Amino acid sequence: MNRWKKKPAPTTRPAKRPALAGEGFGGRLGYFLGRALVNIRQNIFVNVVTIGTITLALLIVSLFLLVFVNLENAAENWSERVQVTAYFDRDLPPQEQAALQSKISALPGVSRVGYVGRDEALKRFKSRLKGQETLLEGVRPEILPTSFEISLKRAHRDTAGVEAFVASLKKLPGIGEVQYGEEWVRRFNTFLNFMRLLGALLGGFLVMAVIFIISNTIKLTIYARRDELEVMALVGATRFFIKAPFLIEGVIQGGAGALVAVVLLLGLYQGFLHNAGSFLTFNPATSGLAFLPLEYIGGIVAAGVVLGFLGSLTSLKRFVNV
Repeated sequence: MNRWKKKPAPTTRPAKRPALAGEGFGGRLGYFLGRALVNIRQNIFVNVVTIGTITLALLIVSLFLLVFVNLENAAENWSERVQVTAYFDRDLPPQEQAALQSKISALPGVSRVGYVGRDEALKRFKSRLKGQETLLEGVRPEILPTSFEISLKRAHRDTAGVEAFVASLKKLPGIGEVQYGEEWVRRFNTFLNFMRLLGALLGGFLVMAVIFIISNTIKLTIYARRDELEVMALVGATRFFIKAPFLIEGVIQGGAGALVAVVLLLGLYQGFLHNAGSFLTFNPATSGLAFLPLEYIGGIVAAGVVLGFLGSLTSLKRFVNV
């Protein structure tokens, strides 16, 4: 009876599927990158418009940044004129001069201390009256005061820093009258604060405008292939699989637009330097005017990449639910 019992079928494990050559992170990244490049080639006009828009938007931001950086440099040069002067009615003996100079140098915020004797003071006075030296005929150095000219470090050149330093300076024995141009320092620091506030407001507005422009421009690229997105979703493609090529495409567009903007900005800068002499009374090349530092250029390129990514991401929300 047992011989008629049906034997169970032998159990066989299905063979493990061999790994495909293109699988893995590197393979998927290569596929997404290749797909993004194919999308760019298939929609040349729309991508040119997108990159052109990104270039124009970043060029405006870069121009503003170039002006702001040079204004900061000019303000830094002007701030070096913030100087505290301590006057004396007599010539200081060398020993007393050295001792007092060392005490002043020990105060917080001091960058440089220089002693101006009466002969030097008269020489400077004559140089300021160049062409009218006859007005100083008979003037003796003894009528002019001696002084210490004190330059401050950058962190102590604001109004509060200068006032705190002057208060400490007046506590030193032997210090007479102290002048530092209170009104000039106050106006100068007010101007600097206003420029920084204006730069922050305009910079924030421009960044928001750039994100809006890029997002709406990239929508043209995605809208042109909306049918393709719907078909991919219907056949079971994951959201990440659908979005990845478009996100990479946005990164490429943003990076390309940023590089073109930097090249155009450099061309405009060189053209300005070459032709500025015909309509300016000074030479910009010798006045400290400089192009953007490398870290700023890298920041512009990185900003273009990030903006392209964010523009693609926000545009995809309309067609692919996240």
